[in-house]
Amino acid sequence: MSAHTLIDNKTNADLYRQITVTLSMAFCIVGSMVGVGVFGGTPIAEAADGALGADATRLAPAGAAFSIWTVVYLGLVAYTVWQWLPSQRASQRQRALGWLVAASMVLNAIWILSIQAAFLNASVLVIAALLAVLVNVFLRYSSRPAVSWPEAVIVDGTLGLYLGWVCVAVCANIAAALSSAGFDGFGVNADLWAVGVLAVVAVVGVGLAFKGNGRLAIAAAIGWGLAWIAVGRTSGEMESTPTVISASVVAVVVVAVTVLIRWRSTGQRSASAK
Repeated sequence: MSAHTLIDNKTNADLYRQITVTLSMAFCIVGSMVGVGVFGGTPIAEAADGALGADATRLAPAGAAFSIWTVVYLGLVAYTVWQWLPSQRASQRQRALGWLVAASMVLNAIWILSIQAAFLNASVLVIAALLAVLVNVFLRYSSRPAVSWPEAVIVDGTLGLYLGWVCVAVCANIAAALSSAGFDGFGVNADLWAVGVLAVVAVVGVGLAFKGNGRLAIAAAIGWGLAWIAVGRTSGEMESTPTVISASVVAVVVVAVTVLIRWRSTGQRSASAK
């Protein structure tokens, strides 16, 4: 096989990747429209007998929390456009990210459809797969720094918000599935379960902060989700003071640790540049 053929094959593979990302984005947008009832489907909060409603479990965020999806979807649209730029077609960073980002958007849509069909157990598997894909994406873009601020915002920022929010959403999803299945927590108080899960979120959030050298978008999304869990537990059937306090503390810890790591990392880079 000639060198020219090898180059052509690489170019074709890049084109296939760009097309796949675009089609996945379209599928994701359609899925999101189904999720909000645009095509006559049941909104997510009301689907599956309200299992994911704002008062369904102690780990369910208040309804306003889900407005973050608008920002994430706009970011994914921007990412899709970005990866079509001539400078990005053969970019090693896009080669590392594109297929996985496409997979995440397909999983996102499948998750929405699984909730619409009231397949809660299946939805847990789907969102767990989505989380795994986004963690892989995070590891890849963290190892290849953005070369410009637009790329940092469009690629790193969008994917960071996406991962951070899914870290919170997966907890709410699992809690919803267990509650619908009649899980009684082995007799352990529900508040203790909520506090325990939030402690795990704290560990994950701090771990991502260290691994990513203070990725602000991830911490912002985690903090956002936790803040709305706290708001949701201040009243209603699932009112829970321990959950309010725990969610608030974890949100502050994750954001504060991330900012500190970011500040130290920036300071070290500035010092090494002198």
